Amino acid sequence: MAATLHHRGPDDSGDFAVPGVAFGFTRLSIVDLATGNQPHSNEAGDIVSVCNGEIYNHRALRAELEARGHRFRTHCDVEVLVHLYEEHGLDLATRLNGQFAFALYDRRRHRLILGRDQTGIAPLFHTMVDEQLLFGSEIKALLADPRVERRVNLRGLDQILTFPGLRSPTTMFEGIHALPPGHLLIADAEGTAVRQYWDLAYPVADPAPPLESIGHYVDRLDDLLLASVRRRLEADVPVGLYISGGLDSSLIGALAKRARPDHRFHSFSITFADAAIDERAAQRQMAAALGTEHHEIEFSPDEIVGRLRDVIVAAEAPLKESYNTCSLALSGLVRASGHKVVLTGEGADELFGGYVGYRLDAAGGQSRGVADGIEAMLEEELRAELWGDSDFFYERDYALFREAKEGLYAPGVASMLPGFDCTREPMVDPARMAGRHKLHQRSYADFKLRMADHLLADHGDRVAYANSIEARYPFLDADLIAFVQTIPPALLVREDTEKWLLRQVAARHVPPALAKREKFGFVAPGAAYLLHQGVDWIDDLLSPETLRRQGYFNADAVQRLRAQQRTGTRPNATFDTDVLMLVLTFGLFLDAFGLPDRR
Repeated sequence: MAATLHHRGPDDSGDFAVPGVAFGFTRLSIVDLATGNQPHSNEAGDIVSVCNGEIYNHRALRAELEARGHRFRTHCDVEVLVHLYEEHGLDLATRLNGQFAFALYDRRRHRLILGRDQTGIAPLFHTMVDEQLLFGSEIKALLADPRVERRVNLRGLDQILTFPGLRSPTTMFEGIHALPPGHLLIADAEGTAVRQYWDLAYPVADPAPPLESIGHYVDRLDDLLLASVRRRLEADVPVGLYISGGLDSSLIGALAKRARPDHRFHSFSITFADAAIDERAAQRQMAAALGTEHHEIEFSPDEIVGRLRDVIVAAEAPLKESYNTCSLALSGLVRASGHKVVLTGEGADELFGGYVGYRLDAAGGQSRGVADGIEAMLEEELRAELWGDSDFFYERDYALFREAKEGLYAPGVASMLPGFDCTREPMVDPARMAGRHKLHQRSYADFKLRMADHLLADHGDRVAYANSIEARYPFLDADLIAFVQTIPPALLVREDTEKWLLRQVAARHVPPALAKREKFGFVAPGAAYLLHQGVDWIDDLLSPETLRRQGYFNADAVQRLRAQQRTGTRPNATFDTDVLMLVLTFGLFLDAFGLPDRR
Protein backbone atom coordinates (compact mmCIF):
# COMPACT_ATOMS: atom_id res chain seq x y z
CA MET A 1 0.00 0.00 0.00
CA ALA A 2 2.76 2.45 0.90
CA ALA A 3 4.60 1.69 -2.35
CA THR A 4 1.64 3.04 -4.35
CA LEU A 5 2.23 6.43 -2.67
CA HIS A 6 5.91 6.73 -3.54
CA HIS A 7 5.17 9.81 -5.67
CA ARG A 8 3.78 11.54 -2.57
CA GLY A 9 6.88 10.70 -0.55
CA PRO A 10 9.96 9.68 -2.55
CA ASP A 11 12.52 10.82 0.05
CA ASP A 12 12.03 8.42 2.96
CA SER A 13 9.63 5.90 4.46
CA GLY A 14 8.63 4.50 7.81
CA ASP A 15 6.26 2.00 9.37
CA PHE A 16 4.69 0.98 12.64
CA ALA A 17 2.99 -2.30 13.52
CA VAL A 18 1.49 -3.86 16.64
CA PRO A 19 -1.16 -6.57 16.80
CA GLY A 20 -4.25 -5.23 15.05
CA VAL A 21 -2.77 -1.97 13.72
CA ALA A 22 -0.21 -1.08 11.05
CA PHE A 23 0.93 2.26 9.57
CA GLY A 24 2.94 2.74 6.40
CA PHE A 25 4.39 6.14 5.52
CA THR A 26 6.25 7.71 2.61
CA ARG A 27 7.92 11.08 3.09
CA LEU A 28 8.45 14.20 1.02
CA SER A 29 11.14 15.82 3.18
CA ILE A 30 10.41 19.53 3.69
CA VAL A 31 10.78 20.35 7.41
CA ASP A 32 13.56 18.88 9.60
CA LEU A 33 15.20 16.95 6.79
CA ALA A 34 17.58 15.01 9.04
CA THR A 35 15.38 13.67 11.84
CA GLY A 36 11.78 14.38 10.84
CA ASN A 37 10.83 11.01 9.33
CA GLN A 38 7.65 9.39 10.63
CA PRO A 39 5.91 7.75 12.48
CA HIS A 40 6.16 10.01 15.54
CA SER A 41 5.37 8.92 19.08
CA ASN A 42 4.99 10.50 22.50
CA GLU A 43 7.46 10.01 25.33
CA ALA A 44 5.88 6.75 26.49
CA GLY A 45 5.51 5.38 22.99
CA ASP A 46 1.83 4.59 23.49
CA ILE A 47 0.56 7.26 21.07
CA VAL A 48 1.78 7.04 17.48
CA SER A 49 1.00 9.21 14.45
CA VAL A 50 1.67 9.65 10.75
CA CYS A 51 0.70 12.80 8.87
CA ASN A 52 0.72 13.96 5.26
CA GLY A 53 0.95 17.75 5.23
CA GLU A 54 1.99 20.71 7.33
CA ILE A 55 1.02 22.21 10.68
CA TYR A 56 1.70 25.93 10.21
CA ASN A 57 1.15 26.98 13.82
CA HIS A 58 3.44 24.25 15.15
CA ARG A 59 5.90 26.69 16.76
CA ALA A 60 3.26 28.22 19.02
CA LEU A 61 1.84 24.77 19.80
CA ARG A 62 5.30 23.36 20.56
CA ALA A 63 6.09 26.20 22.96
CA GLU A 64 2.78 25.68 24.75
CA LEU A 65 3.30 21.92 25.00
CA GLU A 66 6.90 22.20 26.16
CA ALA A 67 5.75 24.58 28.88
CA ARG A 68 3.45 21.79 30.05
CA GLY A 69 6.35 19.33 30.23
CA HIS A 70 6.19 17.56 26.88
CA ARG A 71 9.50 16.53 25.31
CA PHE A 72 10.04 16.52 21.54
CA ARG A 73 12.47 14.26 19.70
CA THR A 74 12.58 16.19 16.41
CA HIS A 75 11.99 19.65 14.98
CA CYS A 76 9.32 18.33 12.60
CA ASP A 77 6.09 20.34 12.59
CA VAL A 78 3.71 17.36 12.75
CA GLU A 79 5.29 15.90 15.89
CA VAL A 80 2.93 18.18 17.83
CA LEU A 81 0.05 15.80 17.02
CA VAL A 82 0.87 13.10 19.57
CA HIS A 83 1.38 15.65 22.35
CA LEU A 84 -1.73 17.63 21.45
CA TYR A 85 -3.71 14.43 21.70
CA GLU A 86 -2.32 13.82 25.19
CA GLU A 87 -3.53 17.26 26.25
CA HIS A 88 -6.77 17.65 24.28
CA GLY A 89 -7.89 14.22 23.18
CA LEU A 90 -10.33 14.27 20.27
CA ASP A 91 -10.33 18.08 20.30
CA LEU A 92 -6.74 18.20 19.03
CA ALA A 93 -7.77 19.10 15.48
CA THR A 94 -9.47 22.30 16.64
CA ARG A 95 -6.03 23.60 17.61
CA LEU A 96 -4.45 23.07 14.19
CA ASN A 97 -3.85 25.59 11.43
CA GLY A 98 -2.52 23.75 8.41
CA GLN A 99 -3.11 21.30 5.60
CA PHE A 100 -3.08 17.77 6.89
CA ALA A 101 -4.40 14.24 6.81
CA PHE A 102 -3.29 12.29 9.86
CA ALA A 103 -3.69 8.89 11.48
CA LEU A 104 -3.12 8.61 15.22
CA TYR A 105 -3.21 5.43 17.30
CA ASP A 106 -3.80 5.40 21.05
CA ARG A 107 -2.42 2.04 22.19
CA ARG A 108 -3.90 2.22 25.68
CA ARG A 109 -7.45 2.74 24.40
CA HIS A 110 -6.89 0.72 21.19
CA ARG A 111 -8.32 3.75 19.39
CA LEU A 112 -7.50 4.94 15.86
CA ILE A 113 -8.21 8.52 14.82
CA LEU A 114 -8.13 9.77 11.24
CA GLY A 115 -8.31 13.55 10.68
CA ARG A 116 -8.52 15.84 7.65
CA ASP A 117 -7.86 19.59 7.59
CA GLN A 118 -10.61 22.18 7.68
CA THR A 119 -10.88 22.91 3.96
CA GLY A 120 -9.82 19.52 2.59
CA ILE A 121 -6.43 20.37 1.09
CA ALA A 122 -5.01 16.96 2.03
CA PRO A 123 -6.95 13.88 0.86
CA LEU A 124 -7.81 10.88 3.06
CA PHE A 125 -9.75 7.78 1.98
CA HIS A 126 -11.00 4.75 3.87
CA THR A 127 -12.94 1.53 3.44
CA MET A 128 -13.89 -1.58 5.40
CA VAL A 129 -12.97 -5.07 4.22
CA ASP A 130 -13.27 -8.27 6.26
CA GLU A 131 -13.96 -6.13 9.36
CA GLN A 132 -10.68 -4.27 8.85
CA LEU A 133 -10.44 -0.51 8.38
CA LEU A 134 -8.08 0.46 5.55
CA PHE A 135 -7.06 4.06 4.91
CA GLY A 136 -4.67 6.01 2.72
CA SER A 137 -3.89 9.37 1.13
CA GLU A 138 -5.01 8.04 -2.25
CA ILE A 139 -7.43 5.35 -3.33
CA LYS A 140 -4.56 3.53 -5.06
CA ALA A 141 -3.30 2.52 -1.63
CA LEU A 142 -6.61 0.85 -0.79
CA LEU A 143 -6.81 -0.91 -4.16
CA ALA A 144 -3.41 -2.46 -3.47
CA ASP A 145 -5.24 -4.81 -1.10
CA PRO A 146 -6.69 -7.50 -3.40
CA ARG A 147 -9.71 -7.89 -1.12
CA VAL A 148 -10.98 -4.41 -2.05
CA GLU A 149 -13.55 -4.73 -4.83
CA ARG A 150 -13.36 -2.40 -7.82
CA ARG A 151 -16.86 -1.16 -8.61
CA VAL A 152 -18.11 2.10 -10.12
CA ASN A 153 -20.08 4.30 -7.74
CA LEU A 154 -22.93 5.68 -9.87
CA ARG A 155 -23.64 8.40 -7.31
CA GLY A 156 -20.09 9.66 -7.76
CA LEU A 157 -20.47 9.71 -11.54
CA ASP A 158 -23.73 11.60 -11.17
CA GLN A 159 -22.14 14.17 -8.85
CA ILE A 160 -19.39 14.92 -11.37
CA LEU A 161 -21.95 15.26 -14.17
CA THR A 162 -24.28 17.45 -12.12
CA PHE A 163 -22.03 19.62 -9.94
CA PRO A 164 -18.45 20.94 -10.28
CA GLY A 165 -17.12 17.60 -9.05
CA LEU A 166 -17.31 14.97 -6.33
CA ARG A 167 -18.48 15.86 -2.86
CA SER A 168 -17.01 14.01 0.14
CA PRO A 169 -17.63 11.38 1.39
CA THR A 170 -18.55 10.14 -2.10
CA THR A 171 -15.84 8.78 -4.40
CA MET A 172 -15.98 7.09 -7.80
CA PHE A 173 -15.47 3.70 -6.11
CA GLU A 174 -18.39 1.92 -4.48
CA GLY A 175 -17.57 1.25 -0.83
CA ILE A 176 -14.58 3.61 -0.68
CA HIS A 177 -15.18 6.90 1.13
CA ALA A 178 -13.41 10.24 1.41
CA LEU A 179 -13.21 11.63 4.93
CA PRO A 180 -14.92 15.04 4.56
CA PRO A 181 -12.95 18.22 5.29
CA GLY A 182 -13.09 19.28 8.92
CA HIS A 183 -13.93 15.77 10.12
CA LEU A 184 -12.44 13.02 12.25
CA LEU A 185 -13.03 9.29 11.98
CA ILE A 186 -12.73 7.46 15.30
CA ALA A 187 -12.40 3.66 15.39
CA ASP A 188 -12.29 1.71 18.64
CA ALA A 189 -13.84 -1.29 20.32
CA GLU A 190 -17.30 0.27 19.96
CA GLY A 191 -17.02 0.61 16.17
CA THR A 192 -16.36 3.56 13.87
CA ALA A 193 -17.86 7.03 13.92
CA VAL A 194 -17.31 10.18 11.85
CA ARG A 195 -17.38 13.47 13.75
CA GLN A 196 -17.25 17.04 12.44
CA TYR A 197 -14.94 19.46 14.22
CA TRP A 198 -15.09 22.47 11.82
CA ASP A 199 -17.37 24.04 9.25
CA LEU A 200 -17.58 27.34 7.46
CA ALA A 201 -20.05 29.37 9.54
CA TYR A 202 -21.30 32.61 8.05
CA PRO A 203 -23.46 34.86 10.24
CA VAL A 204 -27.19 35.21 9.77
CA ALA A 205 -27.74 38.07 7.34
CA ASP A 206 -27.69 41.45 9.06
CA PRO A 207 -28.99 44.51 7.17
CA ALA A 208 -27.09 46.84 9.52
CA PRO A 209 -24.10 48.80 8.10
CA PRO A 210 -20.56 47.52 8.74
CA LEU A 211 -19.42 47.89 12.32
CA GLU A 212 -15.95 48.99 11.21
CA SER A 213 -14.59 51.28 8.53
CA ILE A 214 -13.54 49.94 5.15
CA GLY A 215 -9.95 50.77 6.09
CA HIS A 216 -10.21 48.43 9.08
CA TYR A 217 -11.16 45.49 6.87
CA VAL A 218 -8.44 46.29 4.34
CA ASP A 219 -5.75 46.62 7.02
CA ARG A 220 -6.79 43.48 8.86
CA LEU A 221 -7.00 41.43 5.68
CA ASP A 222 -3.58 42.70 4.62
CA ASP A 223 -2.04 41.69 7.96
CA LEU A 224 -3.63 38.23 8.01
CA LEU A 225 -2.63 37.47 4.43
CA LEU A 226 0.97 38.46 5.12
CA ALA A 227 1.02 36.28 8.25
CA SER A 228 -0.42 33.37 6.27
CA VAL A 229 2.20 33.71 3.54
CA ARG A 230 4.99 33.90 6.13
CA ARG A 231 3.81 30.66 7.71
CA ARG A 232 3.78 28.93 4.34
CA LEU A 233 7.29 30.06 3.50
CA GLU A 234 8.63 28.05 6.42
CA ALA A 235 10.56 25.11 4.99
CA ASP A 236 14.04 23.66 4.94
CA VAL A 237 13.87 23.53 1.14
CA PRO A 238 13.25 26.34 -1.40
CA VAL A 239 9.65 27.54 -1.84
CA GLY A 240 8.52 28.64 -5.30
CA LEU A 241 5.60 30.72 -6.57
CA TYR A 242 2.91 29.99 -9.12
CA ILE A 243 2.31 33.11 -11.22
CA SER A 244 -0.81 32.78 -13.38
CA GLY A 245 -1.09 36.44 -14.34
CA GLY A 246 -4.23 36.91 -12.26
CA LEU A 247 -4.92 38.89 -9.11
CA ASP A 248 -4.68 36.05 -6.59
CA SER A 249 -1.30 34.52 -7.42
CA SER A 250 0.14 38.00 -8.05
CA LEU A 251 -0.87 39.12 -4.55
CA ILE A 252 0.56 35.97 -2.95
CA GLY A 253 3.82 36.53 -4.84
CA ALA A 254 3.99 40.16 -3.76
CA LEU A 255 3.40 39.26 -0.11
CA ALA A 256 6.06 36.54 -0.29
CA LYS A 257 8.51 39.16 -1.54
CA ARG A 258 7.43 41.50 1.25
CA ALA A 259 8.02 38.73 3.79
CA ARG A 260 11.47 37.99 2.38
CA PRO A 261 12.62 41.13 0.55
CA ASP A 262 16.21 39.93 0.12
CA HIS A 263 15.32 36.52 -1.24
CA ARG A 264 15.13 35.81 -4.96
CA PHE A 265 12.20 33.48 -5.53
CA HIS A 266 11.64 31.16 -8.46
CA SER A 267 8.29 31.60 -10.17
CA PHE A 268 6.45 29.25 -12.52
CA SER A 269 3.88 29.85 -15.26
CA ILE A 270 2.19 28.02 -18.08
CA THR A 271 1.62 29.71 -21.45
CA PHE A 272 -0.25 28.90 -24.64
CA ALA A 273 0.37 29.67 -28.29
CA ASP A 274 -3.33 30.59 -28.62
CA ALA A 275 -3.51 34.31 -27.75
CA ALA A 276 -7.13 33.90 -26.67
CA ILE A 277 -6.12 31.91 -23.59
CA ASP A 278 -2.50 33.02 -23.11
CA GLU A 279 -1.49 35.18 -20.13
CA ARG A 280 2.28 35.39 -20.51
CA ALA A 281 2.35 39.19 -20.76
CA ALA A 282 0.74 39.57 -17.31
CA GLN A 283 2.82 36.72 -15.91
CA ARG A 284 6.08 38.25 -17.08
CA GLN A 285 5.06 41.67 -15.80
CA MET A 286 4.49 40.26 -12.30
CA ALA A 287 7.67 38.17 -12.38
CA ALA A 288 9.64 41.29 -13.33
CA ALA A 289 8.02 43.28 -10.54
CA LEU A 290 9.05 40.60 -8.03
CA GLY A 291 12.49 40.08 -9.50
CA THR A 292 12.01 36.31 -9.61
CA GLU A 293 13.92 33.76 -11.59
CA HIS A 294 11.02 32.97 -13.86
CA HIS A 295 10.29 29.60 -15.47
CA GLU A 296 7.58 29.14 -18.04
CA ILE A 297 6.44 26.29 -20.22
CA GLU A 298 4.38 26.68 -23.36
CA PHE A 299 1.70 24.04 -23.35
CA SER A 300 0.55 22.78 -26.71
CA PRO A 301 -3.00 21.45 -26.94
CA ASP A 302 -1.48 18.42 -28.65
CA GLU A 303 0.00 17.48 -25.26
CA ILE A 304 -3.47 16.99 -23.80
CA VAL A 305 -3.83 13.65 -25.57
CA GLY A 306 -0.55 12.37 -24.15
CA ARG A 307 -1.26 13.47 -20.59
CA LEU A 308 -4.98 12.81 -20.27
CA ARG A 309 -4.63 9.27 -18.94
CA ASP A 310 -2.01 10.43 -16.45
CA VAL A 311 -4.34 13.03 -14.90
CA ILE A 312 -7.15 10.48 -14.65
CA VAL A 313 -4.81 8.10 -12.81
CA ALA A 314 -3.76 10.97 -10.52
CA ALA A 315 -7.34 12.18 -9.91
CA GLU A 316 -8.80 8.68 -9.50
CA ALA A 317 -11.92 10.04 -11.18
CA PRO A 318 -13.17 11.13 -14.60
CA LEU A 319 -13.03 14.86 -15.39
CA LYS A 320 -15.03 17.40 -17.37
CA GLU A 321 -12.06 19.58 -18.28
CA SER A 322 -8.65 19.04 -19.85
CA TYR A 323 -6.85 21.84 -17.98
CA ASN A 324 -5.59 19.39 -15.35
CA THR A 325 -3.10 18.27 -18.01
CA CYS A 326 -1.71 21.82 -17.93
CA SER A 327 -1.50 21.74 -14.14
CA LEU A 328 0.35 18.43 -14.31
CA ALA A 329 2.86 19.91 -16.76
CA LEU A 330 3.29 22.95 -14.51
CA SER A 331 4.08 20.89 -11.40
CA GLY A 332 6.55 18.94 -13.51
CA LEU A 333 8.28 22.23 -14.32
CA VAL A 334 8.52 22.99 -10.59
CA ARG A 335 10.04 19.59 -9.90
CA ALA A 336 12.53 19.94 -12.76
CA SER A 337 13.77 23.19 -11.22
CA GLY A 338 14.71 21.37 -8.00
CA HIS A 339 11.79 22.68 -5.92
CA LYS A 340 9.43 20.65 -3.71
CA VAL A 341 7.08 23.39 -2.49
CA VAL A 342 5.10 26.06 -4.32
CA LEU A 343 2.60 28.72 -3.19
CA THR A 344 -0.65 29.05 -5.13
CA GLY A 345 -3.56 31.50 -5.14
CA GLU A 346 -6.33 28.89 -5.04
CA GLY A 347 -9.21 29.63 -2.69
CA ALA A 348 -9.58 33.38 -3.14
CA ASP A 349 -12.52 33.18 -5.55
CA GLU A 350 -14.65 31.14 -3.17
CA LEU A 351 -13.91 33.36 -0.17
CA PHE A 352 -13.96 36.83 -1.72
CA GLY A 353 -16.64 36.60 -4.40
CA GLY A 354 -14.53 35.87 -7.47
CA TYR A 355 -16.98 34.21 -9.88
CA VAL A 356 -19.64 35.78 -12.03
CA GLY A 357 -22.35 34.20 -9.85
CA TYR A 358 -21.32 36.42 -6.92
CA ARG A 359 -21.58 39.55 -9.04
CA LEU A 360 -25.02 38.52 -10.31
CA ASP A 361 -26.15 37.85 -6.74
CA ALA A 362 -24.91 41.26 -5.63
CA ALA A 363 -26.77 42.88 -8.51
CA GLY A 364 -30.07 41.50 -7.31
CA GLY A 365 -30.21 37.81 -8.07
CA GLN A 366 -29.53 35.46 -10.92
CA SER A 367 -31.81 34.38 -13.71
CA ARG A 368 -33.99 31.59 -12.47
CA GLY A 369 -34.19 29.82 -15.84
CA VAL A 370 -37.69 28.43 -15.35
CA ALA A 371 -40.21 31.28 -15.66
CA ASP A 372 -43.40 29.85 -14.18
CA GLY A 373 -45.79 26.93 -14.08
CA ILE A 374 -45.26 23.40 -12.89
CA GLU A 375 -41.57 23.37 -13.87
CA ALA A 376 -40.92 26.42 -11.69
CA MET A 377 -42.69 24.76 -8.77
CA LEU A 378 -40.63 21.57 -9.20
CA GLU A 379 -37.44 23.60 -9.37
CA GLU A 380 -38.25 25.48 -6.18
CA GLU A 381 -39.01 22.23 -4.38
CA LEU A 382 -35.73 20.75 -5.56
CA ARG A 383 -33.73 23.81 -4.47
CA ALA A 384 -35.31 23.68 -1.05
CA GLU A 385 -34.18 20.05 -0.74
CA LEU A 386 -30.67 20.68 -2.10
CA TRP A 387 -29.85 23.95 -0.34
CA GLY A 388 -32.47 24.51 2.30
CA ASP A 389 -33.51 27.67 0.38
CA SER A 390 -35.91 27.52 -2.58
CA ASP A 391 -34.63 30.89 -3.82
CA PHE A 392 -30.96 29.92 -4.07
CA PHE A 393 -29.77 29.41 -7.65
CA TYR A 394 -26.53 27.46 -8.18
CA GLU A 395 -25.28 27.12 -11.76
CA ARG A 396 -28.37 25.61 -13.40
CA ASP A 397 -31.99 24.46 -13.03
CA TYR A 398 -31.50 20.97 -11.70
CA ALA A 399 -35.07 19.73 -12.22
CA LEU A 400 -34.67 20.26 -15.96
CA PHE A 401 -31.18 18.79 -15.88
CA ARG A 402 -32.59 15.52 -14.54
CA GLU A 403 -34.22 14.92 -17.91
CA ALA A 404 -30.95 15.53 -19.70
CA LYS A 405 -29.14 13.10 -17.40
CA GLU A 406 -31.73 10.42 -17.96
CA GLY A 407 -31.17 10.68 -21.71
CA LEU A 408 -27.39 10.54 -21.36
CA TYR A 409 -27.19 7.38 -19.25
CA ALA A 410 -27.57 3.93 -20.85
CA PRO A 411 -31.14 2.62 -20.50
CA GLY A 412 -30.24 0.14 -17.77
CA VAL A 413 -28.50 2.86 -15.75
CA ALA A 414 -31.19 5.48 -16.44
CA SER A 415 -33.81 3.14 -14.99
CA MET A 416 -31.84 3.20 -11.73
CA LEU A 417 -31.40 7.00 -11.68
CA PRO A 418 -33.84 7.65 -8.79
CA GLY A 419 -31.57 5.53 -6.60
CA PHE A 420 -28.33 7.43 -7.28
CA ASP A 421 -29.49 10.88 -8.48
CA CYS A 422 -27.42 13.27 -6.38
CA THR A 423 -30.09 15.97 -6.59
CA ARG A 424 -32.41 13.86 -4.44
CA GLU A 425 -30.45 14.55 -1.25
CA PRO A 426 -29.15 17.70 0.47
CA MET A 427 -25.77 18.79 -0.87
CA VAL A 428 -25.01 21.14 2.03
CA ASP A 429 -26.01 21.60 5.65
CA PRO A 430 -29.25 23.63 5.27
CA ALA A 431 -28.72 25.14 8.73
CA ARG A 432 -25.55 26.84 7.36
CA MET A 433 -27.53 28.32 4.44
CA ALA A 434 -30.77 29.44 6.08
CA GLY A 435 -31.00 33.18 6.66
CA ARG A 436 -27.57 33.90 5.18
CA HIS A 437 -26.74 36.55 2.62
CA LYS A 438 -26.79 35.26 -0.96
CA LEU A 439 -23.04 35.84 -1.34
CA HIS A 440 -22.39 33.81 1.78
CA GLN A 441 -24.71 31.06 0.61
CA ARG A 442 -22.79 30.85 -2.66
CA SER A 443 -19.46 30.79 -0.85
CA TYR A 444 -20.62 27.97 1.40
CA ALA A 445 -21.93 25.96 -1.56
CA ASP A 446 -18.69 26.53 -3.47
CA PHE A 447 -16.65 25.29 -0.52
CA LYS A 448 -18.74 22.12 -0.36
CA LEU A 449 -19.15 21.40 -4.08
CA ARG A 450 -16.24 23.04 -5.85
CA MET A 451 -13.33 23.51 -3.50
CA ALA A 452 -12.27 20.39 -1.60
CA ASP A 453 -12.95 17.53 -3.98
CA HIS A 454 -12.34 19.36 -7.25
CA LEU A 455 -10.11 22.43 -7.17
CA LEU A 456 -8.01 21.24 -4.22
CA ALA A 457 -8.07 17.62 -5.36
CA ASP A 458 -7.86 16.77 -9.06
CA HIS A 459 -6.70 20.30 -9.96
CA GLY A 460 -4.46 20.78 -6.92
CA ASP A 461 -3.10 18.11 -4.59
CA ARG A 462 -3.25 15.22 -7.05
CA VAL A 463 -1.48 16.86 -10.01
CA ALA A 464 1.08 18.46 -7.69
CA TYR A 465 1.94 15.31 -5.76
CA ALA A 466 2.03 13.31 -9.01
CA ASN A 467 5.34 15.14 -9.48
CA SER A 468 6.25 15.04 -5.76
CA ILE A 469 5.35 18.72 -5.23
CA GLU A 470 3.56 20.14 -2.20
CA ALA A 471 1.26 23.03 -3.11
CA ARG A 472 0.48 25.48 -0.30
CA TYR A 473 -2.59 27.70 -0.14
CA PRO A 474 -2.25 30.98 1.81
CA PHE A 475 -5.86 31.98 1.16
CA LEU A 476 -7.05 28.88 3.04
CA ASP A 477 -5.38 29.77 6.33
CA ALA A 478 -7.65 29.00 9.29
CA ASP A 479 -7.12 32.40 10.94
CA LEU A 480 -7.78 34.19 7.65
CA ILE A 481 -11.00 32.27 7.00
CA ALA A 482 -12.22 33.08 10.51
CA PHE A 483 -11.82 36.79 9.72
CA VAL A 484 -13.36 36.55 6.25
CA GLN A 485 -16.56 35.24 7.83
CA THR A 486 -16.92 38.62 9.57
CA ILE A 487 -16.51 40.76 6.42
CA PRO A 488 -19.77 42.42 5.31
CA PRO A 489 -20.93 40.98 1.96
CA ALA A 490 -21.22 44.52 0.59
CA LEU A 491 -17.40 44.72 0.66
CA LEU A 492 -16.84 41.47 -1.21
CA VAL A 493 -18.58 42.59 -4.41
CA ARG A 494 -18.88 46.35 -4.76
CA GLU A 495 -19.36 48.73 -7.66
CA ASP A 496 -20.08 45.69 -9.86
CA THR A 497 -16.53 44.48 -9.14
CA GLU A 498 -15.76 40.94 -8.04
CA LYS A 499 -13.33 40.53 -5.11
CA TRP A 500 -13.55 44.27 -4.42
CA LEU A 501 -12.06 44.14 -0.91
CA LEU A 502 -9.23 41.86 -1.98
CA ARG A 503 -8.42 44.27 -4.80
CA GLN A 504 -7.99 47.07 -2.24
CA VAL A 505 -5.31 44.99 -0.54
CA ALA A 506 -3.73 44.08 -3.87
CA ALA A 507 -3.54 47.76 -4.86
CA ARG A 508 -0.96 48.19 -2.08
CA HIS A 509 1.37 45.50 -3.42
CA VAL A 510 0.66 44.64 -7.06
CA PRO A 511 1.18 46.71 -10.23
CA PRO A 512 -2.07 48.66 -10.88
CA ALA A 513 -2.81 46.93 -14.18
CA LEU A 514 -2.77 43.54 -12.47
CA ALA A 515 -4.66 44.67 -9.36
CA LYS A 516 -7.50 45.90 -11.59
CA ARG A 517 -7.34 43.07 -14.12
CA GLU A 518 -10.59 41.17 -14.62
CA LYS A 519 -10.67 37.47 -13.85
CA PHE A 520 -9.24 35.38 -16.67
CA GLY A 521 -10.28 31.76 -16.25
CA PHE A 522 -7.61 29.06 -16.54
CA VAL A 523 -8.98 27.08 -19.49
CA ALA A 524 -7.75 24.57 -22.03
CA PRO A 525 -9.27 23.02 -25.17
CA GLY A 526 -12.08 20.56 -24.56
CA ALA A 527 -13.58 17.52 -26.28
CA ALA A 528 -14.42 19.47 -29.44
CA TYR A 529 -10.70 20.01 -30.02
CA LEU A 530 -9.74 16.41 -29.23
CA LEU A 531 -12.25 15.06 -31.71
CA HIS A 532 -10.37 16.78 -34.52
CA GLN A 533 -7.04 15.14 -33.68
CA GLY A 534 -7.77 11.84 -35.35
CA VAL A 535 -6.55 9.80 -32.37
CA ASP A 536 -7.54 6.15 -32.62
CA TRP A 537 -8.01 5.50 -28.91
CA ILE A 538 -10.26 8.55 -28.54
CA ASP A 539 -12.45 7.37 -31.41
CA ASP A 540 -12.51 3.89 -29.89
CA LEU A 541 -13.53 5.09 -26.40
CA LEU A 542 -16.38 7.14 -27.87
CA SER A 543 -17.50 4.49 -30.37
CA PRO A 544 -21.01 3.00 -30.08
CA GLU A 545 -19.49 -0.47 -29.73
CA THR A 546 -17.35 0.51 -26.72
CA LEU A 547 -20.14 2.48 -25.03
CA ARG A 548 -22.64 -0.35 -25.44
CA ARG A 549 -20.12 -2.84 -24.08
CA GLN A 550 -19.39 -0.66 -21.04
CA GLY A 551 -23.08 -0.08 -20.44
CA TYR A 552 -22.93 3.27 -18.60
CA PHE A 553 -23.73 5.90 -21.25
CA ASN A 554 -26.32 5.96 -24.02
CA ALA A 555 -24.36 5.32 -27.23
CA ASP A 556 -26.88 7.15 -29.45
CA ALA A 557 -26.89 10.24 -27.21
CA VAL A 558 -23.09 10.34 -27.24
CA GLN A 559 -23.00 10.13 -31.04
CA ARG A 560 -25.36 13.12 -31.21
CA LEU A 561 -23.00 15.02 -28.91
CA ARG A 562 -20.07 14.11 -31.15
CA ALA A 563 -21.89 15.47 -34.16
CA GLN A 564 -22.60 18.74 -32.35
CA GLN A 565 -19.05 19.19 -31.09
CA ARG A 566 -17.45 18.56 -34.46
CA THR A 567 -18.26 22.23 -35.05
CA GLY A 568 -15.35 23.00 -32.72
CA THR A 569 -17.43 25.01 -30.28
CA ARG A 570 -15.75 25.37 -26.88
CA PRO A 571 -18.19 25.11 -23.93
CA ASN A 572 -18.58 28.16 -21.72
CA ALA A 573 -16.37 27.36 -18.73
CA THR A 574 -18.78 29.08 -16.33
CA PHE A 575 -22.15 27.71 -17.39
CA ASP A 576 -21.70 24.68 -19.65
CA THR A 577 -20.64 21.12 -19.00
CA ASP A 578 -18.34 19.41 -21.47
CA VAL A 579 -20.31 16.16 -21.25
CA LEU A 580 -18.34 14.52 -24.02
CA MET A 581 -15.10 15.11 -22.11
CA LEU A 582 -16.68 13.37 -19.11
CA VAL A 583 -17.69 10.39 -21.26
CA LEU A 584 -14.19 10.19 -22.73
CA THR A 585 -12.35 10.44 -19.41
CA PHE A 586 -14.77 8.00 -17.82
CA GLY A 587 -13.66 5.46 -20.41
CA LEU A 588 -10.05 6.15 -19.47
CA PHE A 589 -10.99 5.82 -15.81
CA LEU A 590 -12.57 2.39 -16.32
CA ASP A 591 -9.51 1.17 -18.19
CA ALA A 592 -6.89 2.66 -15.86
CA PHE A 593 -8.39 1.12 -12.71
CA GLY A 594 -9.66 -2.15 -14.17
CA LEU A 595 -13.31 -1.43 -13.38
CA PRO A 596 -15.97 -3.77 -14.77
CA ASP A 597 -18.49 -3.15 -17.53
CA ARG A 598 -22.12 -3.09 -16.43
CA ARG A 599 -23.35 -5.88 -18.67
